[in-house]
Amino acid sequence: MDNYKLPTLEDLELKLGGLESKRILVRSDLNVPITDGLVDDDLRIEASLSTLRWLEHRKASVTVCSHLGRPEGQQDDKYSILPVKERLLEVLPNLEVLENLRFNPGEKSNDASFVQYLLSGAGGDSFDGYVNDAFGASHREHASIVGPPKQLPSAAGILLLREVEIVQKILERPKRPFLLLLGGAKVSDKLALIEKMADSVDEMLIGGGMCFTFLAAAGMPVGASLVENDMVETCRRLLDSEISIKLPLDFTTMDSNGEIGNPDAPAEIRQCGNSIPDGWMGLDIGPGSAVEFSDSILEAGTVLWNGPMGVFEDSRFSAGTETVARGMADTRAFTFVGGGDSAYAIKKFGFADSIDHISTGGGATLELIEKGDLPGLKALREGKI
Repeated sequence: MDNYKLPTLEDLELKLGGLESKRILVRSDLNVPITDGLVDDDLRIEASLSTLRWLEHRKASVTVCSHLGRPEGQQDDKYSILPVKERLLEVLPNLEVLENLRFNPGEKSNDASFVQYLLSGAGGDSFDGYVNDAFGASHREHASIVGPPKQLPSAAGILLLREVEIVQKILERPKRPFLLLLGGAKVSDKLALIEKMADSVDEMLIGGGMCFTFLAAAGMPVGASLVENDMVETCRRLLDSEISIKLPLDFTTMDSNGEIGNPDAPAEIRQCGNSIPDGWMGLDIGPGSAVEFSDSILEAGTVLWNGPMGVFEDSRFSAGTETVARGMADTRAFTFVGGGDSAYAIKKFGFADSIDHISTGGGATLELIEKGDLPGLKALREGKI
């Protein structure tokens, strides 16, 4: 079975005999950061608009639903979707927007009665069709993701289709050299991705906190840097394999007096080579490694990036991630940023418009690459359309 072949909006339109006046429930991923009632990053809101506009252009009556944060199955004003609703209605004033799905425990537990509540119109008129455009949530077997396709004619939205098509492209038809750039804190979070991509990519560049477990496996001193001791042997095996892995050769480090995220705390910041002294913690790749990684990016044909090179939220340790982000913007390679912190970093440093594809997923992107399928995609393939 072709896991990438999904029912489209055009299929849904044909199934329903047109969309004018039809009530369509759209599951979007509007899980955006909010501070003091204001949206901090509207990437996912902007990405959702293509599908909503397409449906409204065909005069469908559209209701949008999404989760937001982790309210633990109960009403919590901190996680109200109202700020997102207000932003959406500025652009598409005729939308209906439901409150946070996760206010009901039935969403995460995939409770049949909550599915029925949604499909019956969440207190209004029942829906005629369903669209899943929430790629970033499609790795979850939640009620709003896997329930509706069993009962309503359903389709993948424009965003979800685009995300799936790009993953298929980079896995099956990458322009070479194909480079995998990995960062973030833990090897354990990326191990399945590394093993899945081992035979596909030409080189892996590994930075972020996870590189210190690899360095420890190679016998290098890493000071007080983050190391997953139970992953050292796995990293040693990977380093001894035929996978081409490039690790940083220098680092920006902080002594034990410092506090991450608090530049006012007394601390000494020092550049180190690949031998970090006791009591010092590596918190970013160094300038030499950042340039070396960028050179590899500039020479690549395809680059998949997932995970920052350091604790970029703290300006003292952001240079490595920013340099790599600039390399992603400058290269002629096809560039794919796999959601999460990497997507936030690209936008923070002002390079978003120069990237070929910034995924709205994070965990969903990795899971699709690793497993070749997601519960939300399977539900659409096996649904009523």
